[in-house]
Amino acid sequence: MYKDFFGLTRYPFSLTPDPQFLVATYGYNELLAGLFYGIQMAKGLIVLTGEVGTGKTTALRWVIKRLDARVLAAYIVNPHLSIEEFYHHLAESLNITEWSNKTSLLLQMRKLCEDRHKRGLRTILIVDEAHELPDELLEEIRLLLNFESDSAKYLQIILAGQPELLDKLRQRNLRQLKQRVALNCKIKLLPSPAEVEHYIAKRLKIAGLAEQSIFSRPAIDYIFQCSGGIPRQINNICDNAMIAAYSSNERSIGREIIEETARELDLLPNREEILDADAGGGRPVRVMTDQGHQELLKDDEWAAEPSALSYRISPKGSNG
Repeated sequence: MYKDFFGLTRYPFSLTPDPQFLVATYGYNELLAGLFYGIQMAKGLIVLTGEVGTGKTTALRWVIKRLDARVLAAYIVNPHLSIEEFYHHLAESLNITEWSNKTSLLLQMRKLCEDRHKRGLRTILIVDEAHELPDELLEEIRLLLNFESDSAKYLQIILAGQPELLDKLRQRNLRQLKQRVALNCKIKLLPSPAEVEHYIAKRLKIAGLAEQSIFSRPAIDYIFQCSGGIPRQINNICDNAMIAAYSSNERSIGREIIEETARELDLLPNREEILDADAGGGRPVRVMTDQGHQELLKDDEWAAEPSALSYRISPKGSNG
């Protein structure tokens, strides 16, 4: 729709988890290195957590793609399976066809995983949305970790989910599973407008734009506020903003277009956002009020302690 208008070869802000559009920020690089290390070193159980839309699935697909044909992966995206459905899915994913009951399937799975490990290959079970797994299915997964020798894990298991997964693993009845976690990886949000700017520029470059000249700096600042640093929200805002700009025959996207786009997507900040958290030393701090106007406030105008890292400010004249 807008691809040719902006001189792109691909659409840069698709919501699908395409590993080719992975943007390696510092935090994401650290995460990918941890995942890759855990799989390569056959660590056993890896837990990957992150907020909705932070790129968990993209990270998993990127890592698996780098391991190529050495990896046989069973990927479960529906956590609401019965135990029987779970094992049927495993058998199909691992190409095990001749089995009559759970015992025979587990014997064949162990042999398959052991043989592949001896040949330097990896067998991985990935469960997405794992925070919604029932406790009885998590117990079955724990038992699969017994596919091991005295010195090696034959089956790698990655549980990926929202931060609630960590709370779930803290339950007393799941303490045996929690003790088996060898690596805990957490995806962080993009922490600043500068990181958001890098993210946007990189995706535009991958899509064929030599230099990021579409989004203005005020537009990027407001994208950061509206998205909260969540990549999926950034993609959604940018994609819709580019559609709006194309419709208006505008090749540059300013803050006004982002405001209108965020309003249509119901992503406008519902509270004031701090654009510069450094409030120390009497330096002015730029804030955004509900009306969208920037104001400079001095230390004596803050209601909170000046040593705090972030504040919430009510617009002047409000009762908040």
